[in-house]
Amino acid sequence: MNDSDVSRQIDQMVRFIRQEAEEKASEISVSAEEEFNIEKLQLVEAEKKKIRQEYERKEKQVEIRKKIEYSMQLNASRIKVLQAQDDVVNSMKEAASKELLSVSHHQHLSFTHHDHVYRNLLKDLIVQSLLRLKEPSVLLRCREHDLQLVEHVLASAAQEYADKENIHLPEIIVDNNVFLPPAPSHHNAHELHCSGGVVLASRDGKIVFENTLDARLDVLFRNKLPEIRKQLFGQVAA
Repeated sequence: MNDSDVSRQIDQMVRFIRQEAEEKASEISVSAEEEFNIEKLQLVEAEKKKIRQEYERKEKQVEIRKKIEYSMQLNASRIKVLQAQDDVVNSMKEAASKELLSVSHHQHLSFTHHDHVYRNLLKDLIVQSLLRLKEPSVLLRCREHDLQLVEHVLASAAQEYADKENIHLPEIIVDNNVFLPPAPSHHNAHELHCSGGVVLASRDGKIVFENTLDARLDVLFRNKLPEIRKQLFGQVAA
């Protein structure tokens, strides 16, 4: 083999090596490009997922905030409605309380027909109180303004109770030292007051039955409140 053949073979080997290198480089380049695109796509998808999750999180927060605000507004509206209803009921009770004064109003020096009605009412209240207490001896308190009427009906009330229970006449001691508060007026609007009626207690003070007109009105309103609300507002309040 002469120098020319050797040189030609060397050139062929160099071209072959170069071609192999170029092909290998091309493969590496293509593989790197594919891996880069795959990784880039993964990163883009991961970022998209992150953005979607963040959006969903904020969307839920907004939705929760809207529900909370709606609930607060609804509760505030309900409270306003209930307050308005309470105001109406309270105004009715105040009006009824004022009517009580017309029932118990009477003159000291003379008995009118109106006094006769209230006097009978006092008698019935005393009898009812005795039936509740069922004590042989009781202490009775009334308004100072009603003292004369109470003393007037005391004996007949005791006799009626004794007849109903078929027992001896009870001892009824009228407290002439401590009286129930006077009727409400512009002068004592914020002080303790009593529109009429009586309070009876056992002699030891352990059992007390408040049978004043105000107490009876309170009981009536408590018992009839659902019915009153239904009549006024078309629903039974819880």
